[in-house]
Amino acid sequence: MPWQFWTSPRSSPNNSPSNMQCRRWFFVLVTLWMLSGVAACQAQPTVTILTGAGRQVVFQVEVADTPAKRTMGLQYRKELGSDRGMIFLFPAESPQSFWMKNTPIPLDMIFIDREKKIVGIVEQTTPFSLDSRSVAAPSQFVLEINGGLAKRHGIQAGDSVRFENIPAPSVAE
Repeated sequence: MPWQFWTSPRSSPNNSPSNMQCRRWFFVLVTLWMLSGVAACQAQPTVTILTGAGRQVVFQVEVADTPAKRTMGLQYRKELGSDRGMIFLFPAESPQSFWMKNTPIPLDMIFIDREKKIVGIVEQTTPFSLDSRSVAAPSQFVLEINGGLAKRHGIQAGDSVRFENIPAPSVAE
């Protein structure tokens, strides 16, 4: 009878030690695959810039919301995707200053005030430079993207910025 293999598990070839080990590995792999899918479905932090010309430019960003993350920034990065960047979140609006120590790629630094308006841009920073880079107006956020992208996309002071999936209350001093 075809259902008898269920009644005598010892005689079933499906319960051999090697088969059980294969099943165990299969279960582990399926679980990991499912977990990676869940992680991929989580909303990525994005910064959207609404240009004066009416374009929306979207960057997927890493969030630098602690002193340690802000200090490290994009140091040692050899590449950055054209739709990627890092958003620096500060607890309050104030004059911000950056340098390019240990940063081998040129960046555009976009300074944003608490109302999420761009107050200034430092374009095409010099890699590895220890010169302080800033703008005249205070800012609470700074977006770093690949050098030249601000100009290419027509991003200018006065443009509006929108954050998505970036928790503002998480900013540490």
